[in-house]
This record gives sequence, C-alpha cells and structure tokens, in this order.
Amino acid sequence: MLTVFNRKELVSVFDLEKLPKIREVLEAASIEYTVKTVSRVSPSPAADGHRGTMGTVGENLNQNMEYTIYVAKQDYEEALALLKRDGAPVG
Repeated sequence: MLTVFNRKELVSVFDLEKLPKIREVLEAASIEYTVKTVSRVSPSPAADGHRGTMGTVGENLNQNMEYTIYVAKQDYEEALALLKRDGAPVG
C-alpha cells in the first residue's frame, strides 16, 4: 500500500491524453501507483477560484488539471526506466 511516507513522485503531467500511456506501462510491469489530481483553476478546495471574476483570460486551458503519479520508493528507478524505454512522457 502506498502512503505519503513510502512513495515518490514519478511524473507530473497536465495532458490527460498522456496519463493512460503512463498507467499502461506501470500496470504492465505490476508496479503499484497512485494518481493525484489537482485543479489549477481553484487554488484550494475551500476557494471558488477566479473563473467567476476573471473568466479564462490569459489562461492556458490545456493546463487546468495537473496529474501527479506516485510509485513506491523502491519501484521508482524501475518505473522511470520503463517509461523512458516505452516513450511515455516523463516530464
């Protein structure tokens, strides 16, 4: 089981189309992972964000959501090598 104490950030992407490729590579190697999703539109869970007052002026709409993939610390090197080998996004 992955916890905050035994995991390491593998990669962080903003493109939802890249996420399935990463997950596919990790699942094929039976590497346990978790995905953290953060909305960059709302700065915190308690805030409404600024979309109501500012709209989308000046925002890159392709970067509204950030997907961070974590793996166990002991699996990090193997996972990173697999992603690089398979051409999955690593940065």
